[in-house]
Amino acid sequence: MEGGVLLAAFFFLAAAVAVVPFAQRWGLGSVLGYLAAGVLIGPFGLKLVTNPTDILHFAEFGVVMMLFLIGLELEPAKLWRLRRPIVGLGGAQMLATTAAITSVAYFAGFTWQAGLAVGMALALSSTAIALQTLSERNLLGTAAGQSAFSVLLFQDVSVILILAILPLLAVGTGVIDPEHPIDGDAVAGWIRALTVVGVVAGIVVAGRYLLRPVFRFIAGSGSREIFTAFSLLLVVGIALAMQLIGLSPALGTFLAGVVLANSEYRLALESDIEPFKALLLGLFFISVGMSIQFDLVIEAPLQIALLVAGLIAVKLVLLAILGRVFGLGRDQNLVFTFALAQGGEFAFVLFQFATVEGALTPEQTAPLVVVVALTMAITPLLMLLLERVIQPALASAAPKRPDDEMEPQDNPVIIIGYGRFGQIIGRFLHAYGIESTVLDNDPDHVEVLRRFGSSVFYGDATRIDLLESAGGDRAKLIVIAIDDVDKTVEAAGAISERFPKAKILARARNRQEVYRLMDAGVHALRRETFDSALSLAGEAMTMLGAHPYTVRRNMRLFADHDEQALAKGYEVQHDMESQASLARQMRDELAGIMQSDGADEVDDDDRHQGWGGD
Repeated sequence: MEGGVLLAAFFFLAAAVAVVPFAQRWGLGSVLGYLAAGVLIGPFGLKLVTNPTDILHFAEFGVVMMLFLIGLELEPAKLWRLRRPIVGLGGAQMLATTAAITSVAYFAGFTWQAGLAVGMALALSSTAIALQTLSERNLLGTAAGQSAFSVLLFQDVSVILILAILPLLAVGTGVIDPEHPIDGDAVAGWIRALTVVGVVAGIVVAGRYLLRPVFRFIAGSGSREIFTAFSLLLVVGIALAMQLIGLSPALGTFLAGVVLANSEYRLALESDIEPFKALLLGLFFISVGMSIQFDLVIEAPLQIALLVAGLIAVKLVLLAILGRVFGLGRDQNLVFTFALAQGGEFAFVLFQFATVEGALTPEQTAPLVVVVALTMAITPLLMLLLERVIQPALASAAPKRPDDEMEPQDNPVIIIGYGRFGQIIGRFLHAYGIESTVLDNDPDHVEVLRRFGSSVFYGDATRIDLLESAGGDRAKLIVIAIDDVDKTVEAAGAISERFPKAKILARARNRQEVYRLMDAGVHALRRETFDSALSLAGEAMTMLGAHPYTVRRNMRLFADHDEQALAKGYEVQHDMESQASLARQMRDELAGIMQSDGADEVDDDDRHQGWGGD
């Protein structure tokens, strides 16, 4: 037995290590990699592991841990601010999707009771797939991410009600499950309700008043492994308590996380739980891939394909409508819609429970379980389709706003691009009484800036006629402050050719971009992180004991020396060996100059203490 467990663990880890890095390298994301790994080693692949259902039940604990960590990130006040999307958007999604799927199932030949059971189960989306996919793309903090999280949280709450409704929909004799903890016939409904309220209240009270002293006591022992053990004990205990009363373990641990969000031990809890969550969540995705019954797909490919396409289509349409009703913009609404257009992991539990209670038959649930698993596996592909095909196509198809008409401008400075970088330049010049003509190619940004009183024109700065209207032939300086280096090079080339009297200033991210812009005719360049990094380095030396005057002078010395190195590097930019030799030479030369200079300062004037003299 032990050998079998170790062998299964070996296959899981080997499959993950072999497949997931390639999936991420190809831009497919880790979720799709884990799913593919599960298919590879599962009963319909190499048959290295043949008990996906048992492993899936264990791996679902990864979802529980994920919800606990999300709860730790949400303070109660922030959760309260999300009440409208949670109740409003989440409630509307559950009702609309359940009604639509129930109607389709009824017209397909199901009884209304069976149709409602199917509708409620398929209305759920996958918390694990959606949140992991959004997290990998850094979208959880966006409007789409917050809306998706709100809907998923409401769905987790809805599982409680669905579990209560399913036995009432029974139309035949169900299979008795001796392990089901709560028997509705044996326990009065009001006793169960009191039990639920009591357990939830106990979690809140314990998290607020009892757990902090316990954490303080354990932390005081200095034993990190015991702190980790207690963190896991806390999550497992809450999940077990919620399961015993028939509630979602993930919901319970999420609630506990919210209660502990203001705790001074929040960061320690996150660091202890995160590795277990990541591993178990990966195991969950692998188990989902293993559980896809490809024999059913082979037996009825058209039926399964229609069911998968139908479920995704219904959810896409309804989610898109609801997203617009609740004020999501087009791009955010697309992300929200595609992230939730799948079945959820709780559907596996609900279909099994519905079969036990007699609300559905095994023949009805078998293909639906396959459909849910396939929609979960397809979600990362849908997100790739959205990112690489749909959004670029919509962006290119969108009607382009015509450039603004402007009277000929006579300002001595033109600023192209008025983001954070360009605005600082414009504000500084304005403080000196020098006005600038500003061009920006983001129409929404232009409108916002105008509402704040800035004189900004919309247009493409690479157009010579627009630059002429902006006063390019009379401008003394033209500042290019746009993010796209290719556009910057293109604009600089056009400006230097058409307006040779104007001095061109621009920014770059690295030395290679500096050289490209120098070739394009830019007169003054600044690397966007150089000055801030050098300033922070100066602060570091001051904190280490160096005299501020010496630090400031050596910062100027460092900057001058780097400019010399940049100029010499431009001459050998296409010779990697010469560049490497020059970099070593300049680095050693700079160290010698600054250290000897610092030593002289310490000797000549003891005010300049602590600068490298020793």
